[in-house]
Amino acid sequence: MKISDLRELKTEELHAELDRLRRHLFDLRSQSVTEKLEDATQLGKTRRDIARVFTILKERGEKDIEQQQYHMESIGTGGK
Repeated sequence: MKISDLRELKTEELHAELDRLRRHLFDLRSQSVTEKLEDATQLGKTRRDIARVFTILKERGEKDIEQQQYHMESIGTGGK
């Protein structure tokens, strides 16, 4: 994903995108372990996309991004 596309998203959408990218990275790592990953470059691309989202959030003055992510996850999963 291009950084210009990410900059157009709202802060809440960026947090959702960060969550989606982290889940995708987890899936890619799982595929890598089971040797079902066809394109190994996807790991690096996903990590770079995560870094881009973090960069934009920090530029916008967001603080405690990790804590906000955990809070949003707890709300989204019903507090589990």
